[in-house]
Amino acid sequence: MAVRLTPILQAGLAITSKADPLGLFSASDKREFHVTSISILIDGGFLLRRLPTVRPQINAADPAEAVKAINQLVGNHLNHLNKTYQYPNPFRLLHKIFYYDAQPYDRKAHTPITHTDIDYAKTAAATFRYEFFDMLRGMPNVALRLGHVHKDGDRSWILKAQPQKDLLSGHLSVDELTDDHFTAALRQKGVDMRIGIDIASLTLRRQADVIVLVSGDSDFVPAAKLARREGVRIILDPLWQKVSLDLYEHIDGLRSGFPPNPAQADQTEDETS
Repeated sequence: MAVRLTPILQAGLAITSKADPLGLFSASDKREFHVTSISILIDGGFLLRRLPTVRPQINAADPAEAVKAINQLVGNHLNHLNKTYQYPNPFRLLHKIFYYDAQPYDRKAHTPITHTDIDYAKTAAATFRYEFFDMLRGMPNVALRLGHVHKDGDRSWILKAQPQKDLLSGHLSVDELTDDHFTAALRQKGVDMRIGIDIASLTLRRQADVIVLVSGDSDFVPAAKLARREGVRIILDPLWQKVSLDLYEHIDGLRSGFPPNPAQADQTEDETS
C-alpha cells in the first residue's frame, strides 16, 4: 500500500503536520518551538529522475536549469516554513543544503551486440553531472556528498525487462536483439549510507531542528526514527511520488516543494478515485 499525495497536499505547497493536522495552533504559538535551523537533504539521483515529471517546462538535461530547479525547491520550502517562524529573511532558517549523488562511471567498455566502443567518462550523462556538480560546488551553503558507481559483479550488461518478456514469450528472437535492448550493469554505492549518516549526525550534534528530506526511499526509516526520537522534525518531499506506509509513519510532515503540473494532478486524481 502507498500514500497518495492528492488528499494530503493542498496545491502542492501545504504542509500536513501529524502533530497539528487541523492547524489548531497559531503562528505565535508555534514560534515557541523556536526553530532556528533547517537542513535540506536531496537525494540527487531521485531528484534528477523526477525533474522531467515535476518540472516538464524546463530542460532537465541542462545543468543550469537543474540548478535553478534546486534553488526553487529550496526557496519554496524555506518560504513555506517561514510562514510559521516568521524570520525577516527565510534563508535565516537554512543550516545547509546537502546534495547526494555518485561520481560518474569513468571506465571504458563496448556494447553487447555491435561491440561499439564506449568511454563512459565522455557520455552525455557523465558530461552533465561533471558540469552540474561544479555548479553545485560554487553555490553557498551547499555540501556535495558523492558516492561512486561500479560494475555489478561480473556482468557488463543487463537485458531490459520488456525485451526479456518478449524473448521468453517468443515475440522476440535472439537474432533480433540490439544494443538498445540492454542497460549497463552499473550500481551506485555509498549514497544512501551518506544520507543516513548525515541525518544521524545533524540530529545528535543538534545542528538542525527540522530536516527536509527530498527522497522517496523507505531505507531512511531507521534514521528518521532516530531523528524524531531526539526531537527533530522530519519533513518528506517525495516530489509527488507515492509514499510507502512505513515511511509515512515515521515523518512529521509531507510536502512537495514543487506545485503539481496539471497533467500530473489529473493522473493522481484518477488513481485515487
